[in-house]
Amino acid sequence: MARQTRQVQLALYFIIFFSLFSRYNTLKEDPPSSYNNYFEVAAAAGYDPQAYPSYFSAIGDGKFKYLMRPTTDIRSLRRLGITSTSTILVDVDDFGATSDGADDTEAFEKAWKEACSSKAAVVLEVPKEKSYLLKPIRFSGPCNSNLTIQIHGTIEASDDMSDYKQDNRHWLIFDSVDNLLIEGGGNINGNGKIWWQNSCKINQDHPCKDAPTALTFYKSKNLIVRNLNIQDAQQIHVSFDTCTNVQASGLTVRAPEKSPNTDGIHITNTQNIQITKSVIGTGDDCISIVSGSQNVQAMGITCGPGHGISIGSLGSGNSKAYVSGVTVDGAKLSGTTNGVRIKTWQGGSGTASNIKFQNIEMDNVSNPIIIDQNYCDQDKPCKKQSSAVQVKNVVYKNIKGTSASEVATKFDCSESHPCQGIVLENVNLQEQGDRTAKAICNNVKLSEGETVFPKCT
Repeated sequence: MARQTRQVQLALYFIIFFSLFSRYNTLKEDPPSSYNNYFEVAAAAGYDPQAYPSYFSAIGDGKFKYLMRPTTDIRSLRRLGITSTSTILVDVDDFGATSDGADDTEAFEKAWKEACSSKAAVVLEVPKEKSYLLKPIRFSGPCNSNLTIQIHGTIEASDDMSDYKQDNRHWLIFDSVDNLLIEGGGNINGNGKIWWQNSCKINQDHPCKDAPTALTFYKSKNLIVRNLNIQDAQQIHVSFDTCTNVQASGLTVRAPEKSPNTDGIHITNTQNIQITKSVIGTGDDCISIVSGSQNVQAMGITCGPGHGISIGSLGSGNSKAYVSGVTVDGAKLSGTTNGVRIKTWQGGSGTASNIKFQNIEMDNVSNPIIIDQNYCDQDKPCKKQSSAVQVKNVVYKNIKGTSASEVATKFDCSESHPCQGIVLENVNLQEQGDRTAKAICNNVKLSEGETVFPKCT
């Protein structure tokens, strides 16, 4: 008996060690190549490469150490004849979820209460080959232990707009839940069609009003969200709001090209976030990064259709906005209405700084490179104002492909707060078809390497 117990313990230790080793290697991927030769040239344009600490220094300093916790696949242990006494499995079916088209919200709330209150490590499971219908639901923390959610099946949103009367901004929201892992390869379906049909951008007879974000993480830290399919959100698909230390990877985000305001991944007031190996195609920005966000890394992104990868908009309503330490390294954009974009409103204040776009391929993209400090997304013309969000220290390196618009590079910067420290190195953008692409550059202090086309100067 003692020998059998020893064998079970050894098998359990091996599985946990292997899981820990795999997650550690996921986080320690080599950082992007550094900028070397052209920093001296860039300094002349006002670029400061040491203005902010790098994203990867945050990992090196241990800010992501809580993300390196092991997880245990309970069902794999059971197949080996091992019962884990340290991890509890919570199955939504055991709390009354039926997956028969009826409302399963109450069952999910009960399962969450059980999982979040447990003092042992917990795996909350959404079984595969089943579809669960949910009304708006808030998964509130803090929880008593590390929690893993394995979504193998499908979670589908109610399309009855009256279900969202209490909160029309959120469908699924994780509020103040730290040390959370969500994975499983399953589907999250926002059933957004009814919301799109009632959008003022689709039907101007309807008033403009908010619609729910499909999946929101709010005031949470040490998050891993990976290997999920999110589709047809009511508005934004995934939002990280006031979070710290986030790793999102292997996400597939899809909605029709004409679906309004359906940003793929939205980042606001969030620090130390890494998005990798994800495919995003929606009716709005593939990734949008707005005020309060710092140390944002996006690598291995496939984007299209949509509005590209955007920082902003910033400074609306004469507000202050701050974004810094953003790196987009390794992306392919196809058929998008913008490429890599920074957009700010007149009248705002603050800074958007230390931003790097590198190793990017454009395929038939309109406005491949654009800084727009005269952004105006409203029916009435925006009045001219002198204050502006300062855009500075922005690098574009190793960007190539084709432009669907005649203007491939556009810097439309503020007269009173010109863009500073803008660097272009090894950029080659050709217009799709016979015409020659051109650059328009207003109120910008920049440095261009020899291998840049089209050139501002």
